[in-house]
Amino acid sequence: MIDSLVAFVVGTAGGDAALAIVLFTLAVRLLLLPLNVRQARTARIRERLAPKLQALKKRHARRPERLAEETRALYAAEGSSPFAGFLPMLGQLPFLWLMYRVATHPTALAGHTLFGAPLGQQVAGLVANYGLLSVPVSVFALILVLVTAVAWLSARNIRIGDEQPELVRRMAKLAPYGSVVAVLVLPLAAGLYLLVSSAWATAERAVLYRRPAGAGA
Repeated sequence: MIDSLVAFVVGTAGGDAALAIVLFTLAVRLLLLPLNVRQARTARIRERLAPKLQALKKRHARRPERLAEETRALYAAEGSSPFAGFLPMLGQLPFLWLMYRVATHPTALAGHTLFGAPLGQQVAGLVANYGLLSVPVSVFALILVLVTAVAWLSARNIRIGDEQPELVRRMAKLAPYGSVVAVLVLPLAAGLYLLVSSAWATAERAVLYRRPAGAGA
């Protein structure tokens, strides 16, 4: 089944598997765009409601059920939900799983390369088969550098409210670097997917979460 799916997708890209992965990733991000727009709206609502939420936490500190009820009511008045921000993350999970299955399938990407680097191999396999100073390893290193650069840009643009615990703020800043770790252990095909997806997400966040002119920093 995986082989047939890959053959179909690659066929739509003229037989170029690397291009097929890029097009597939862009299609996924476009499909998730309405959810991400909704998530950005929820984030703006959460930022606007932050003072009221803090007041509710103080008022109902010993009554968690009442706090949850009042919080839901506060979001409902804005036409949103405290859990709306999780939808894009959950929506992407099936596609991440599918790409993982494709990238780790023993035959699906056989013979397909990116500038001479086999898409189905991890960095350890590339080094073992081609040597450390080789074109395939250089291609992988370039993908790794680009993913790291995108993660750095993403971490810089993440805004976490001061009301969040210090640990939460630190973890949020480190989260984008999870893609760097994934690239190191997954085949090149998955690394290419993560590069395109994270670059789109970073650009999308810069547009959707930009502050209006004149807003405070």
